[in-house]
This record gives sequence, structure tokens and C-alpha cells, in this order.
Amino acid sequence: MDWADELAARVSGPQVVNDSKTPSGTVHVGSLRGPVILDVVARALRAAGIPTTLLYGIDDMDPMDAQSLLTPDAVDRYMGAPLASIPDQAGDGHASYARHHAQTFVETFAGLGIRPDRYYWMSEIYPTGNLDPFIRLALDRAHVVRDIYRRVANVRHPDAWHPISVICERCGKVGTTIVTHWDGDRVYYECRPDLVKWAAGCGSAGWVSPFGGRAKLPWNLEWAAQWSLFGVTIEPCGKDLATAGGSRDRSDAIAREVFEREPPINVPYEFLNVGGKKMSTSKGKGAAAHAIADTIPPEQLRFLFVRSRPNQVVEFEPEGTDAIPRLFDEFDRYADATAGRPFRGELAAGFDATLRYSLLDPDADLAAEAGAYRAAFSHLALLVQIPGVDVVARIEAEKGSPLTARERAALDERIISVGRWLEAYAPDRARLAVRRDGLPEEAAALDDQQRAFLARLAQAVTTPGAPVTGEAWQGAIFTAAQADELPSGRAFTAIYLAFLGRSNGPRAGWLLSSLEPAFVIGRLHEAVANVPGGLA
Repeated sequence: MDWADELAARVSGPQVVNDSKTPSGTVHVGSLRGPVILDVVARALRAAGIPTTLLYGIDDMDPMDAQSLLTPDAVDRYMGAPLASIPDQAGDGHASYARHHAQTFVETFAGLGIRPDRYYWMSEIYPTGNLDPFIRLALDRAHVVRDIYRRVANVRHPDAWHPISVICERCGKVGTTIVTHWDGDRVYYECRPDLVKWAAGCGSAGWVSPFGGRAKLPWNLEWAAQWSLFGVTIEPCGKDLATAGGSRDRSDAIAREVFEREPPINVPYEFLNVGGKKMSTSKGKGAAAHAIADTIPPEQLRFLFVRSRPNQVVEFEPEGTDAIPRLFDEFDRYADATAGRPFRGELAAGFDATLRYSLLDPDADLAAEAGAYRAAFSHLALLVQIPGVDVVARIEAEKGSPLTARERAALDERIISVGRWLEAYAPDRARLAVRRDGLPEEAAALDDQQRAFLARLAQAVTTPGAPVTGEAWQGAIFTAAQADELPSGRAFTAIYLAFLGRSNGPRAGWLLSSLEPAFVIGRLHEAVANVPGGLA
């Protein structure tokens, strides 16, 4: 059973699945792991016949703070102000800084098949007064909150500290205020110039009502209040929040001891790493979610997050690597296994569930989707770079029959992805220009052993049953190289020099399969013309 199916099997009754995001700047692709996991949980619950409500929130009352300052999007003069009250710095028509970044992020959801039953914005909820009962409880039980911070997280607040942040009446900042008194109706706050290092308060102070949107709860209390307000029963969260004594532990304790309810089931998930380090746009690590979503189709992007259990790190480096082609190859491997076709290596039990949760449509026919013909991404990356090739006709010839409407749509989708990958992410070796005007001068560097290998390869492919697919060509290359005891790296170099005039290139088998057989055989003959005995 898949992990999500296991979760669905151990709960009963209606479920409310929730997650939220602070829109502090451009959202990187790693942040999509949470929404995808959220959607998978909801799909598993519904498949088990459990009534399920899926929520997604925007925590736009949070201040522009130290984390925001790390991003190129931060606006210095608004440090400490609620993100919802900061103008859209991009000037593209959004109502606020928060709306700009959050909307750009959540607009990727529908394309990924993620459709929350409701989106909520904390800047709209506070003014309704729906959080006022939780604010009152937090203030009445401030001593309990202080004890929880000390006991759970070893964070010590002064005895006068109260768990609420007033929006300063003079400067409008929320990250620079501290509340020190509560009389049952009003709080006394100070907007201190030196409360935090990343923003300066204006120095004003006074008694105000904390209700109706004039103040916000600190994050740990706001999180626990959301659970009670919305009746949340399951909420995944990132590893950084789920560490011992971290935000989740604090909020769990606050839910039980302050708001008197059991916290939701947690599904902690690991990060998406780049080069072994957590993907973070604020630190220049990782691509924006909307940019990656424009390159990788939704099913493969869902697969990136679904193929690993939530508690496993996802390694993904799109810049200058073959990570994106490999992602497509792995998706196709799962499809082959599900359809009962031969596939490379081994897959753990549950691979069919992984493919099912990767599909855009939760009601899709899994057998039909798995059985659809898909052209290898690397093969398409070669075909689109060869002038005069009718890619659709070539793929239909390789399939041996016309593409279905679904297969043609998938092909068109992949061709677009190939183009964007080549333009933005592909390593230089993936970009090629086959030298058709004669044997490249660089082929003079071929030694006798490499030429003998090319001779053996030419002989093998002129016999009946010559390779057609990239996999078959790759096998023929390895067989010929092994016969001559030539290391595979030197064998590939020989092919690249003969066809590209350089020592590196894309996967050699797919390169040769993308070219006309007559041209390939002719070029191999040219490259081995001076081998003693010719091709014999």
C-alpha cells in the first residue's frame, strides 16, 4: 500500500486537510511538495469513501521579516509591516505584495490538478472577528503560553509578555510591537525601535482593542487557532517545522492546553535539495515554482514529489544537468511497470499507486494511461535539433501505428518541455549540431582502437535486425565496445567525434537513433576508412 492509502485506512469520519504559506517572496519549486502531498492525502481519503474538505491558506498577516530580507523581492522600507498591507512591488495589478507572490504560486495549483475546496487569506479572516475568541483565550492564558514556550522550546519570554502583536496605529508595523498588559478588553502595546534587528518601530505606545483585525496572534498560536477555526484533522508540514521543540510541537501543545482540542495528524515531509542543500530562493538555491511548472508538465512534476515517501529527501538539480530528462525516464519506467511492459531495474511494491497519484486526473483510467505510448525525452531532445525531421511522423513510425489523441497530446506537451529545457536548463553537451557536411576534422584524433570499434559497430548495424530505438543502439554500442575491450567512455567519445566533432554529447544511442540509418552507416564508413582490412 502507498503511504497515503495507509493514512486513509487508519482514520474515520469526515476529514479536513489543510496547509498554508507565508508569501514572503518568490516561491521556489520545492514549496510545491507540500501542496502535492496535501492533494495526495485528499485523493486517498476520497478514494476510501471518506468525506474530505481540502483547504489552503495564505498567512499574509505575517510581517516582512528577517527571512523576507534575504529575498531579492523584499522592500526595505516596509520591514515589519504585514505582507498584506505592502504595495505590490511588481506593479502588475495585484492588491498587495502578498497577493502578488501568493497568487503567482497558487496559480500553479490548478495545472497540477490541485483544487482546494477553499482558499483563505488571513488578512480577510482577522477583520471578521472569527479569531477574536482565540485571541481572548490566548491573552487570558498568557501564563500558560509562556510556560509552553519555556517547557517545549526552551524559549523564555518575560512575565509581562503577552501572545499578541498589535498593528501599530502610527506606523502600521506588526513585527515591531510588544504587548505587556491585558485588562480583559484592551491591551497595552509599545512599538519599539529595537525590538527586532530587521525592522525599527516608531516608538508609539498605548491601549487598544486587539480584536477585529487590529492585532494578530504569533505564528504558533495562529496555527493552532486555524486548526480549531476550520476543524482541521490532517495537516502536513515541512521538516523544519516538525523538529523537536519546533513550531509544530509548540502549536500542538497550544492546541491542547490553550484552545483545548487535539491537534491534527501530522505528515512531516522532507526538503527538496539542490546539490545536497535545501532549495531556497532566498539563498539563490532553486528555481521559481512557476518557472519550473512552465517547463515540466504537471504529471511529471507531481511524480517528482510523489515517487518518494514524504520523509525522504528529494534531490533535484535542474540547472545544467540531465535531471529533467531523467525525471521523464523514471516516470516512463513506472508507466512501463504498471502496464506490464519490460522495464529497467526493480521497483518497490506500490509503484502503480505512485503512478496513479502522479496523474493529473484522479479519476483517470490507470491502465490506459500507463499503456499509452510515450517518446523518450532524450530522444525528442535530439529529434527537435535535427533540421528537416518531422518529429510526429518519426515517433509514429517508431510506434508502428498512428498516435492516439491522448498520445499526441502527451507528445506535444513533451516537445514544448524539451524546447524549454534546451533553452533554460540543459547542459551544453545536450545542445548539438550534427556535422552533415563530411567527417569533422576533429575525428582525426580517433586512434586505431576507436576506429576498430566504429568498424565493428558499422558491421553490426548493417546486418538484419539493426537497432531502431535508442535503447537498442545503446546495447549495440556496448556490445561492440566490449568485443574490442574498449572502455565505454572512449567508445562514446569516438561516436561524438565522428558525428558532432567534439568529445562529448548526449546519450550516444539516442543520438544515432535520431539520425537516418543510411547517414549513420555512411558516417561510420568514413570514420573507419583507413582501418587495415576495411570493415572485414
